[in-house]
Amino acid sequence: MATILETAVSAGLFNTLLAAVDAGGLRGALEGPGPFTVFAPVDDAFAALPPGTVQPLVDNPPQLARILKYHVLAGAHLRAELVAQSEWESLEGAPVPIRRAEPFEVKNATVVSADIICDNGVVHVIDRVILPG
Repeated sequence: MATILETAVSAGLFNTLLAAVDAGGLRGALEGPGPFTVFAPVDDAFAALPPGTVQPLVDNPPQLARILKYHVLAGAHLRAELVAQSEWESLEGAPVPIRRAEPFEVKNATVVSADIICDNGVVHVIDRVILPG
């Protein structure tokens, strides 16, 4: 079985997310044993952000890391467990709201593929970048 980052690389849909993880200095943490639950935005999610949004974040690694940590929960949580609560605390510290009915949503993003099991956690693919606050 592959790690979260190896899974993201092999999927080919997360190039922007992987670049952001590197720019934000989080690669080492996400290669660790975890376990983590990652809400992983696809490349199209980053492309849908307003023009000029991504580069300022890349130029500000602490802010980028904060946003990326909002996409991560401690522990490996499958969909069935996530929908049992209305919100979960992110590694960033802010709560991530979970829609408990269909469709399965995390804050303002729809989960397009849930429960991808990895060596060090679980990935849920989302269609939008989520932001704390």
